[in-house]
Amino acid sequence: MYTMRTGKPFVYNLFVAIVLLVSNTSWAQSGITPEHIYMPNIRTVKLNLVGDYLTYPIISLNGSEKVELNFDDLDNDVKSYFYTLVLCNADWSVAQVNQVDYLRGFAEVPIRDYQFSSVSFQRYTHYRIELPGQNCYPRKSGNYLLKVYLDGDTSKLAFTKRLLVVDNRAGVTGFISQPVNPKFFKTHQKVNFAVNTQMLNVNNPFDQVKIVILQNNRWDNAIRNLKPMFLKGTIIEYNAENDCLFPGSKEWRWVDLRSFRLQTERVQKSDYRRNGTDIWVMPDAERSNTRYFYLKDINGQYFPGTLDGTDPSTQGDYALVHFSYPSPEPLAGFDMYLYGELTGYEYDVRNKLTYNAQTKAYEGNLFLKQGYYNYMYGTVDRFNNTGLSMEITEGDSWETENNYTILVYFRALGGRADELVGRLTLNTLIDRR
Repeated sequence: MYTMRTGKPFVYNLFVAIVLLVSNTSWAQSGITPEHIYMPNIRTVKLNLVGDYLTYPIISLNGSEKVELNFDDLDNDVKSYFYTLVLCNADWSVAQVNQVDYLRGFAEVPIRDYQFSSVSFQRYTHYRIELPGQNCYPRKSGNYLLKVYLDGDTSKLAFTKRLLVVDNRAGVTGFISQPVNPKFFKTHQKVNFAVNTQMLNVNNPFDQVKIVILQNNRWDNAIRNLKPMFLKGTIIEYNAENDCLFPGSKEWRWVDLRSFRLQTERVQKSDYRRNGTDIWVMPDAERSNTRYFYLKDINGQYFPGTLDGTDPSTQGDYALVHFSYPSPEPLAGFDMYLYGELTGYEYDVRNKLTYNAQTKAYEGNLFLKQGYYNYMYGTVDRFNNTGLSMEITEGDSWETENNYTILVYFRALGGRADELVGRLTLNTLIDRR
């Protein structure tokens, strides 16, 4: 251990600051995705409040809340995983702040809590950590990128996850309404809200205050770069007629995979092979031209669970799950993807569906752990990529039950990072006017 008498803490901290500043700069240039799995052996990565798989990882600065990270390594061995936290701005660019200024403890921490799977046919090693811990504690509010990597080498990145730390200094009030604009009246939902900045020193709300709105914890269709509609003293209102509009979509599709032995109503058939299990989900019909029907869902998320054992962390098994979306012919100019938390809210080659001319359906599969899953089908225009859309496959309805999270960021004059100073979650069934 270093002591003050030797003078080494100053030299050590200076060295760490220089190394991390260079590392952060190179990372900003490398284009690392804020939430992505980089190693094929990593599965079922969940970051949530302790004890509740369906919560989003937002904790209060210096508060008592903790989040837990769980993930499986299908190599079924013991590896030397480490994690670190990187402070980011509202747009997830790396904040130009030395790590010693925003973290208390160590720059990187080994993950030593692991268990081997039992009972399950698919062998794996399950890892778990709780954050914040005594060895790594955020000192500032804001967006944090949780990076997990091998052997203390950040170039061997396993995966990344988002963690939010909020310092509640801005009051946020709001409600959901049906849009007035006839173009969006039947298909979209409007978020109306106001921010009270009384506890902040805001001189220029147009530059110092940033807003991000999430629909069902999705970042790919988040609304950003909003400008205030009204300024009333310390109250900032964001209620312009065509701002904060989200397509309502439909309630999420579901499949219950908590048991591979008992077929639920959404499972068509199962195949128990010598070297694995295959499960076929019932074909999913197009819903864009169907009337809205309320069905309680979990808004695109999933949770590990097993009816064949007691502990899904180590007793949950894996299966290759097959999905199909019937279509008389392929959609000209569009690619189709399976979408939800089960795909990390990403759309790439891993969850892209292929059109089968013999079965006249889009088909694809995912290797999933036992649990309960929500999902949807989305399309991307090959020639004009404006992101994933559910309009063709699912349709949109203003009545759909959705959650919206409003995040308020603030940067003080001369500040080097965006602080997360307020948040509010609204539900369309509870907070609708």
